[in-house]
Amino acid sequence: MAEVQGAQDTTAAQDEDVKARKERERDELYSLDISGVEWHSAPGTEEHEERVEIAYLPEGAVAMRSSLDHDTVLRYTEAEWTAFVLGARDGEFDLEPTEQNGGLAAAEAAASGTGAGSGAGTDSGGDVE
Repeated sequence: MAEVQGAQDTTAAQDEDVKARKERERDELYSLDISGVEWHSAPGTEEHEERVEIAYLPEGAVAMRSSLDHDTVLRYTEAEWTAFVLGARDGEFDLEPTEQNGGLAAAEAAASGTGAGSGAGTDSGGDVE
């Protein structure tokens, strides 16, 4: 019984250490002056289009914002950004296709010419798999 309690105490202490470290990292990250950083967006996007912009920060951290809202900036540690990028590459964040998000139903309606988005001059810009 004492061994189990000792293991639980150790785990709780480790959890508290991790929480404290993450809070310190967050505080340091958000205290950085990023007024002079260079923002990057995906190649081929136009200035007037809404797009995600990222800026590389010290120690591998990354800042991210919308091109239409420069006041709201999210910041990620190197570990958080790496986890996000790897998850995105693995399809971890892929949405199930629905009509609301322009998925299969919307594509099928557009292809048959019955959807609200069908008509001359419209182009989805990509294939649905």
